[in-house]
Amino acid sequence: MSSSIANHPDRLLPADPGVRAIARSLHKDVENLPIISPHGHVDAAMIANDTPFPDPTALLLSPDHYVTRLLHANGVPLEQLRVGGTSEIGALDAWRTFCANWKAFDGTASGYWLRQEFVDVFGIDDLDIREETAEATFNALQAKIDEPGFRPRALMDSFNIEVMATTDDPLDDLSAHRALADDASFTSRVLPTFRPDAYIKFWGADFAAKADALIQAAGQGATGYDGYMAAMANRRAYFVEHGAVSSDHGSHSAATLKLSRDEAAALFAKGMAGTASTAEAFAFEAHMMYQQAAMAVEDGLVMTMHPGVHRNTHAATLEAFGPDTGHDIPFAVDFATGLQPLLNDFGTAKGFHFIPFTIDETVFSREIAPLAGFYPSVFIGAPWWFLDAPDAMMRFRSAVTETAGFSRSSGFIDDTRAFCSIPARHDASRRVEASFLARLVAEHRITEERAHEIIVDIVDAAPRRAFKL
Repeated sequence: MSSSIANHPDRLLPADPGVRAIARSLHKDVENLPIISPHGHVDAAMIANDTPFPDPTALLLSPDHYVTRLLHANGVPLEQLRVGGTSEIGALDAWRTFCANWKAFDGTASGYWLRQEFVDVFGIDDLDIREETAEATFNALQAKIDEPGFRPRALMDSFNIEVMATTDDPLDDLSAHRALADDASFTSRVLPTFRPDAYIKFWGADFAAKADALIQAAGQGATGYDGYMAAMANRRAYFVEHGAVSSDHGSHSAATLKLSRDEAAALFAKGMAGTASTAEAFAFEAHMMYQQAAMAVEDGLVMTMHPGVHRNTHAATLEAFGPDTGHDIPFAVDFATGLQPLLNDFGTAKGFHFIPFTIDETVFSREIAPLAGFYPSVFIGAPWWFLDAPDAMMRFRSAVTETAGFSRSSGFIDDTRAFCSIPARHDASRRVEASFLARLVAEHRITEERAHEIIVDIVDAAPRRAFKL
């Protein structure tokens, strides 16, 4: 029997023996339910092509900004971790660096997920992850990766993933999704998600080129702002035809704005010419968030929004390693004010589903739960990014439940590029939910019978309900 804490049956469950017993029973109800993952960043082509994973560093280390950012904070240069495709450092040497700094992950969510992966996915005791055994663990991981059964499609089955949504460029032909949908031997659902951020943000270096490409591809002969809006709607329809259930928007703030056609067209012209001010760029984005909601009322896509992040804040890191390499930093967001135009017009629209996510946990009880506690369109986005950690998930559940109950949440969202971490992340969420419900049972606030019903609803029915699955 391994001495690792990663496979302890009571991990994340309450310390009090009586409450823990209730939590054990609740977790048993959901531990083997299929995984519903309605938002993430796994590449559909990897699954469609059943692409082999190259090595432990490429699979577990280099693409995971949760991991690399903390190592960078502890003095490890990102090039030593092969971030952003850098290849001067060998995969084994990068793994040695990781092992030498493994203790930095004690107490972190990243450390928890990695421990689960090492033990449950690869059969390696996490206590063996240390500098002295780096080569041995690398070789053991590589041997597992090289097994014929260790391919994305087989892992989709072994991880029990029923639904996985990807995040896709509006001009993607979605051929990988089509191939998977047409493959009778593939039983999971891999759904595209419409993500138009780069076609909305004037401050993107290639905004004009992207917007022009969008118009040329789907504007139906119209030009300028009218062609742009027609193309946006047409590409959304294309995604719906290919199985999409949602659109995703990483807006700067939660602002929404209803402009006239002429006002919006004037801003769009400035954006295309590169002459828009920062305020005008933000105004156009806010207008487009309103317009995306209007389109969602028509085409049925669930609209998710996750504002409040300064993206790629370190210029030198961005230049050397590219975006999404760990230097995005959250800031406070005003949802109640920003969403007012959108919710005034669409908050009670039949069939409209809107899911706000946040990295500012102060707004869960102050703004998001009250919004979801009134508007039938609003579902509470699960804690994610910096908040999809055990203690933060517990704070989330405590913050929103007293106002909005259990029925108004999105279900757990893993939001990950780290494919092998998906089971660990979902199990962590299920254990936290079991712990929270067990406390309510022990305090005689709900019955144990009702708690068993609620946890199944949270894990399985909630994401199906919120994302129209």
